[in-house]
Amino acid sequence: MSRKYSVSEIQNMANNMRKWILKLTIERKGGYLSQACSSAETIAALYTNIMNLSPSEAPTVPPKFPGVPGRNNMDYLTGAAYNGSTKAPYDRLIFSPAHYAVVVYSALVESGRMAPNSLDQFNVDGSTLEMIGAEHSPGFECTTGSLGQAISVAGGIALARKLKGEQGRIFTYMSDGEFQEGQTWEALQAASFYKLDNLVVFVDVNGQQLDGYTKDVMNIEPLSSRCESFGARVISVNGHDIEAIIKAAEPAEDGKPLVVLSYSNSSQGIPMLEERKPFLHYVRFKSEEEEQKYLEFMKQM
Repeated sequence: MSRKYSVSEIQNMANNMRKWILKLTIERKGGYLSQACSSAETIAALYTNIMNLSPSEAPTVPPKFPGVPGRNNMDYLTGAAYNGSTKAPYDRLIFSPAHYAVVVYSALVESGRMAPNSLDQFNVDGSTLEMIGAEHSPGFECTTGSLGQAISVAGGIALARKLKGEQGRIFTYMSDGEFQEGQTWEALQAASFYKLDNLVVFVDVNGQQLDGYTKDVMNIEPLSSRCESFGARVISVNGHDIEAIIKAAEPAEDGKPLVVLSYSNSSQGIPMLEERKPFLHYVRFKSEEEEQKYLEFMKQM
């Protein structure tokens, strides 16, 4: 990490991330916009003041999709290069909700790890900047498959570092709906058993999922006490309070994985989205008039 950012700088970065994503949603006639509203402050804070990352090791403008790994493609690289070195003592990020990919891309742009014109490639055939991120997408280290799998990947890497006596924490970012998955709880239980206090799990608790409110689809609360019962150290924060987010991530060598529950608003910064609740998973404008309304709003951001 080259320098510490001020809270106002991080907030400006988060606001710019939302603007980038609103622009892309309008241009591509749809997108995962509410995820940017709920997660921008947390992801901006991760890429600035929380994670200890080396400089990017990737080209500022991502190349086209290089093809899958294989005998004739041995130089295959993952999108992790945009986060810098994967070697200790640097931190690593295992990103779970692949539909948040555009939020990661915008964070890479705002943190100077990727060129702004890279976003022109978003959701374009042959580009690595896919709408649903994969291991070749900038900022992604692996494909986490069905939701709920990234925490297992991150836990395995954290355990390997513990066994090797290596420094550097392993971060994973999750959506709250992933706590409806059994694998999430198995991974958390394992992380507690192996005393992985080098594992940090940030959760975007925005209360929304594909079919409506999480509480109506399959309630996951009380999430804090449930995570604690599986052996985690849990801190709940306002997902738009940057100071609280940064403070929550402070390390504590207590033998417990850290879970930060970031309670957020899925219309933060774009209040017009309130009209669409509880169905905000994917935003596609219903008319030219609605699209124009969002376009005019974007000009004021």
